[in-house]
Amino acid sequence: MNADVLIIGSGVAALQLAKKLRQDLNVIILTKSTVKNGNSYMAQGGIAAALGVNDHPSKHYMDTLEAGRFHNDSYAVLSLTSEAPSLIKELNQEGCLFDMDSEGAFALGMEGAHSESRIVHGGGDSTGKTVIDFMLSNKNQNVRIMENVLVFQLLINETEGSCIGVKGKDSNGVIHRFISSHVVLATGGCGQLYEYTSNADSVTGDGIALAYRAGAEIADMEFIQFHPTLLYKDGKALGLISEAVRGEGGRLVTEDGRPVMAGLHPLGDLAPRHVVSQAIFHSLEEGKSVFLDISSIENFKSRFPTITKICEQNGVDLRIGKIPVSPGSHFLMGGIKTDLLGRTSIPGLYAIGEAACTGVHGANRLASNSLLEGLYLGKRLAEWINEQPSSDPAKGLTFPETAFRCQIKESLPSIEEIKLRMMKNAGIIKTKEGLLDQLAWLKGCKIEEWIKAELDDLSIEEVTRAFMLIAAYLITDAAVRRTESRGGHFRQDYPFESHEWLGKRIIQSRKSEKGGKYEQIKAAIAT
Repeated sequence: MNADVLIIGSGVAALQLAKKLRQDLNVIILTKSTVKNGNSYMAQGGIAAALGVNDHPSKHYMDTLEAGRFHNDSYAVLSLTSEAPSLIKELNQEGCLFDMDSEGAFALGMEGAHSESRIVHGGGDSTGKTVIDFMLSNKNQNVRIMENVLVFQLLINETEGSCIGVKGKDSNGVIHRFISSHVVLATGGCGQLYEYTSNADSVTGDGIALAYRAGAEIADMEFIQFHPTLLYKDGKALGLISEAVRGEGGRLVTEDGRPVMAGLHPLGDLAPRHVVSQAIFHSLEEGKSVFLDISSIENFKSRFPTITKICEQNGVDLRIGKIPVSPGSHFLMGGIKTDLLGRTSIPGLYAIGEAACTGVHGANRLASNSLLEGLYLGKRLAEWINEQPSSDPAKGLTFPETAFRCQIKESLPSIEEIKLRMMKNAGIIKTKEGLLDQLAWLKGCKIEEWIKAELDDLSIEEVTRAFMLIAAYLITDAAVRRTESRGGHFRQDYPFESHEWLGKRIIQSRKSEKGGKYEQIKAAIAT
């Protein structure tokens, strides 16, 4: 099956790209699950944009750098924050219904690490649903969405080194080839690698594993953001409690009423997410339960209908005024290395949204910059593709069958084991010993072979586990290498930021690692 533009994933970045592409282009969107089963649709928080009377994109820029611990690409941040107001106004003018105040202006909320109220919401705490539903209802006729197709291999033209399509497997196990001049990975992050997460069950690092296996450069995989407040009951994380709750006055307290964030940061409960997550984690490690006190928030149920529903479904009585919480994996600041057009190191292959690493988020994403980034990069890439001449990547192509078949299925650990080990060894607080233990375990799972293995014979569930294993390796390897703590990356054995590491990005690529990389891993484990 041929397409001019092939998009893998169906979140806000993917749908924005499809919406902005020329309507004479044949566009196919492939999604591994259903179109609404993803992080974008679940997003409770809003979209950050400097729309207030006293606000300015330069303030948004500085807040983004501060949250990212100045590891950000400053030009990328300036470009994003400058474009944010027009992106929101454009969506609103097209008919996307955002929440307005009594005077008909955007109702702007406050969230952690922001210096101004600049968060635009839709449907209260269902902004992602509002935006995705709008985009789906306004989908162009040239865009076809195919659900329940798991892409498991990028097709690379070995002569030119360019990406010319993908192989995917449908729910019946049938393999399909899709050929395209432009292949875009918009698959999201990898939150499901961890025991506790806010992410949809479909978010397992697929795009990053695909790109790495194909030889693309991967950047900053050590920077995983843990959201401070997931609903936590009976030892399980059951759903996200948006940062907007703290923006409206919610406070973190222990069971005896002690403020968790007292004296830890000037912004208190609205400190950057890594600071709040680590504080809650320490309290839980000490055996102290942590609650979000919502007793001061008026009309909580009407202000936060999605959160109210999550709590009621899980037997949390909101009349008590306290919601039990814990941190969980939420967002990947790293990913497939791209420029500000979404271009990767492989010609013809692009990445946008959370799967991509443009440097915008630095070491820790500022709240409500994620949907914004998807809107921004989707539009930028569409504008670039719209200007490109048409081409036929299928011309003269052949697909030789490889004799190599996967013979290492028995080495695949269960999804549950991957999640438990990542939470323990490469989670909120890391140590050299834990990370090296994780690398040794990954080696025992034959990670070197999974990176190059033929996956045609595997089931969809087995491919998912293989991709999770590869993403787990990339995170762990990068975390071992960065010997400092910065943003979402906290090393207990290197607890402070190091000036020597400022601005240094860890780039991982099969091309640069061939011939010796795994010998380095063996040496690291041995020492």
